Amino acid sequence: MGTDVLPAAAEIDFSFLALFLRATVTVKLVMILLIIASFWSWAIIITKLIAYRRARGESGVFDRAFWSGEPLDELFDTIGPEPSGASQKIFASGMLEWRRSHKQDGGLIAGAQARIDRSMDVAIAKEAEGLNRGLPFLATVGSTAPFVGLFGTVWGIKHAFEQIAISQNTNLAVVAPGIAEALLATGLGLLAAIPAVVFYNKLSSDSDHIVGGYEAFADEFATILSRQLDA
Repeated sequence: MGTDVLPAAAEIDFSFLALFLRATVTVKLVMILLIIASFWSWAIIITKLIAYRRARGESGVFDRAFWSGEPLDELFDTIGPEPSGASQKIFASGMLEWRRSHKQDGGLIAGAQARIDRSMDVAIAKEAEGLNRGLPFLATVGSTAPFVGLFGTVWGIKHAFEQIAISQNTNLAVVAPGIAEALLATGLGLLAAIPAVVFYNKLSSDSDHIVGGYEAFADEFATILSRQLDA
């Protein structure tokens, strides 16, 4: 290695912006795709963390109201047929079907319990769909981003070797920039994938726990209504 190689290599700009600008069009597109995927993933993560926290808070508030001893009809009249909270929606769907199942003479239409259960199951399914919305994207980013980044790295290294062959020079000043640009794509792929995988697992677990709470509440509410039906 010549004495002028190290000074020449030291003068090369290895900042993120410089590496991006020197990359080929294909590698640039890969980097842009990974950056967008990373920002989108973080937007979903932050949105879901806020939504799940709000859902747990709403469930806690409604559970205290539900078990406070207040008559169910009065509680339903208070929250209305179209409440905002998820637990309230499940309760409202059951109460609406309960009231619709009463005849004008005060009797009950046959099959009321099954209809109430189905009504609450539909409400739970809608809430679960909302809670899980966006999580498949995190799973996709977590599983594909490293390979997308690897594709950018392979393409960048191919281009680097082509430049080496054209220049007929293998010194550090020629080799280092191309390799650094190529490896940046892999780094961005991992940067997008790791948070997506970690938070996908956490958010999936949180979603299952919240939905499990909804299902437990629906079972308890259905049991209360069943007692009234038997009475």
